Amino acid sequence: MSRTPESQIPESRVPESVYARVGEEVAARADRLWDVSLALHREPETAYEEHGASRLLADELEREGFRVERGVAGLPTAFVGRSGEEGGEGGKGGGRRVALLMEYDALPLLGHACGHNLIAAAGLGAALAARAALGGEAGGTLLAVGAPAEERGGGKVTEVEAGLFEGVDAALMFHPGVYDWAWAPLTASAQIRVGFHGRAAHPTGNPTEGIDALGALIQLFNALGVLHKRLPSGSHVQGIVTEGGRATNIVPAYAEGLFGLRGGTTAALEELVEELRTCARGVALATGTTVEVTDVGGRYEHFRDNDVLSGLFAGHLERAGVRLSEPVAGVYLGSSDIGNVSTRVPAIHPFVAITGPEASDHTTEFAEAAAGPRARRVMLAAAEALACTAVDVLLRADVPERAWDRFREKAAAGL
Repeated sequence: MSRTPESQIPESRVPESVYARVGEEVAARADRLWDVSLALHREPETAYEEHGASRLLADELEREGFRVERGVAGLPTAFVGRSGEEGGEGGKGGGRRVALLMEYDALPLLGHACGHNLIAAAGLGAALAARAALGGEAGGTLLAVGAPAEERGGGKVTEVEAGLFEGVDAALMFHPGVYDWAWAPLTASAQIRVGFHGRAAHPTGNPTEGIDALGALIQLFNALGVLHKRLPSGSHVQGIVTEGGRATNIVPAYAEGLFGLRGGTTAALEELVEELRTCARGVALATGTTVEVTDVGGRYEHFRDNDVLSGLFAGHLERAGVRLSEPVAGVYLGSSDIGNVSTRVPAIHPFVAITGPEASDHTTEFAEAAAGPRARRVMLAAAEALACTAVDVLLRADVPERAWDRFREKAAAGL
């Protein structure tokens, strides 16, 4: 289905003065928001260890009147700030609810090479600006959601399971990147550990007594290499050996691999996981080993863009001189736990470039760019566009209704 040109929908239902106030509120906090971004960048904290970042962001929200609950969903570095009325579920039976998402975990050794310092500052700025601009006019609830551990483990997976997004009409965030794309082609993903048990022996003294667990693991890699050639677009398997024996004069009794699996859709991922299990069982049968296949951490579902909301965001961002385009067909940008949110409630995850397309995230160069002047401009523009989109959801009765309709259409189509 084609994207709805939301930026062309008349905006008379939201007075321009409200959008203007949002811009003024973001501008008034520009230096402060950039200071927050740089503070996170200087002190990068990895998954589940973001104690300083969580405290800094929650304190900022409390300072401006948000009611902040810390340690939500059983995660010490997660939080939720609330402002306004508590609404009903799915925009029904009460005021509407908008969640502005913040990520703030860094990468081991690379720091903020994925730009989560900018995501956090933009989400913070959007929440503060929307609250200030709306005053008592919101007629709903603003949620500022602190989501740890996007890079490993999936804080949003846990938050979804804890019911944190129940009753939310729109979950909004942006991501810095190397493209200006209206939505994120993000795959479903899983981490699977495969362990083969064999029997140790001396490879020369009694080779017939040994059952080579490492040999079995190598055969699994070979089988997956054949499988990989027939996988659909968006699906792949990448594995590493995490345990392969301790000495060359001992037949390994145990060998283990960790495999990252991705699928263009959550259903495609499930099929791929089952194919991995089938391959592992077949190899074990052929080699006389036994095998264990286990999930490592929560699974990330594929991202389901809500083009009603992402179209609105793109229209607001264009006022800052940034025009978003459709993603290049067949190009995927990884996986994220925002996928688990997007399959429960209408959500957006646009990419806005802070470098040229020749660059790549998860590099030292991208980490440097995340503290540069272009990053500051993008962060502030994204904060304003996110806040304006939140205003649309809260003040325009048609927006959440159409967003939910579109959400259900995509769900029914398996998209």
